[in-house]
Amino acid sequence: MSRRKKRTDIFPAEKRSEIMRAVKAKDTKPEIALRKALFSKGFRYRLHVKTLPGRPDIVFPKHRAVIFVHGCFWHGHDCVRGARAPKTNAEYWRSKIARNRKRDHDAIVALQRHGWRIKISWECDLKDLPGEANKIAGWLARRQKLES
Repeated sequence: MSRRKKRTDIFPAEKRSEIMRAVKAKDTKPEIALRKALFSKGFRYRLHVKTLPGRPDIVFPKHRAVIFVHGCFWHGHDCVRGARAPKTNAEYWRSKIARNRKRDHDAIVALQRHGWRIKISWECDLKDLPGEANKIAGWLARRQKLES
């Protein structure tokens, strides 16, 4: 009967805590990159509007549209990075990601109820930043054409 050794974190508790504190909720690198790409295409927006459910990352009031820029791991995306299960404290992370997904869903439902259009840009989609920015530009322009 062999016993598996419990895998421990490679960092001491204080260092892991420091690393986790550095994880930002807004103004992340993928979010800033997408904002710059959209701005260069002539789109103007507001950031993290507190009065909207879920505080969307990018808000286009003129288009009545919002974008959430989601990290694949943190929001449970079905890509390789998002599907990767943590090896330590796995139950905590499963529960945390499930809560994040529930919160995301609730915010989307509330925004739709108030007539907002929602787009989620996943971290992995932003590897092709020009392509993602073009998709979003087309998504915003389609609504504008419908209203003209």
